[in-house]
Amino acid sequence: MKEVLKHRLVSFDTAKTKMALVGVKQLSLSFPIFGCSSNPRMPAISPNNLPSSSSTYSPFQFQNIQVLKTRNPKWFTSRIHCSANSGPITQKNAIVKERSVSVILLAGGKGKRMGSDMPKQYLPLLGQPIALYSLYTFSQMVEVKEIVVVCDSSYKDIFEDTKDKIHVDLRFTEPGKERQDSVYSGLQTNTNPSVQAIDSDAELVCIHDSARPLVYSQDVEKVLKDGWLHGAAVLGVPVKATIKEASNKSFVVKTLDRKALWEMQTPQVIKPALLKEGFDLVNRKGLEVTDDVSIVEHLGHPVFITEGSYTNIKITTPNDLLLAERILNPRPSS
Repeated sequence: MKEVLKHRLVSFDTAKTKMALVGVKQLSLSFPIFGCSSNPRMPAISPNNLPSSSSTYSPFQFQNIQVLKTRNPKWFTSRIHCSANSGPITQKNAIVKERSVSVILLAGGKGKRMGSDMPKQYLPLLGQPIALYSLYTFSQMVEVKEIVVVCDSSYKDIFEDTKDKIHVDLRFTEPGKERQDSVYSGLQTNTNPSVQAIDSDAELVCIHDSARPLVYSQDVEKVLKDGWLHGAAVLGVPVKATIKEASNKSFVVKTLDRKALWEMQTPQVIKPALLKEGFDLVNRKGLEVTDDVSIVEHLGHPVFITEGSYTNIKITTPNDLLLAERILNPRPSS
């Protein structure tokens, strides 16, 4: 058996805008065969390439590797503040129950900016469809009971072919016209076994963009805890660039204080009753929202930001795809 090494986390020093890749490994483009798939759009997948929530380091494990030597590596956990592990002792002991989370995996986007005939979430990333990376990450977490995939029926087989490799319930629902419509479609409580939507006993709804394949299971665990504590939580990272507000004629109005600015990511975690109440308000008033926690914001309910990782990028353009490949498979140092 080939030696399996782990791809360690990326650590970020946000104060110095310095990034260190710790023990990153190089991945071969050919995966060992595991349960050969008859689906021509989904290459065979090795269990050693699947995410693992039990990993001490990164959720990604690979074979056929070379060590990338890094000077002065620093551990991820020494840099990223875990919001759920701060404050009173009651927060430190917060535990999300096993099999209490319903994941809504959004995979219905068209991906027009990618310039591809195939939606971006199904394009191959080092030999595996982008959407399957996060599917496997969630499927190996003990807190997750089910994954509701919101996708066009023509791509349903890509996910169905994974059923013998995952140990959570897999459900499907059709996407809506807008993002909020797709989330609402996945949210419908499953009181009828024939209805493909979230389980009525779910205590948390975890909404994730399938175009974010590099989310760490450790970050998911943090935002789940914060969602349980506060009712609504979202992964985010501090803004590093200078942000200016401009007029409609492209003149600078003012420079915003980036210390107070965060870039939102997914997952976004919300308690089901709160999310449904928010949707009732949004639908009644005909409001449009660009992310999920905005629905809760319209209720006046506070939303907690859980600090995540800068590597949790959304693949939207060809350059994003190249960056994701580089994160997973960096070139050896010369």
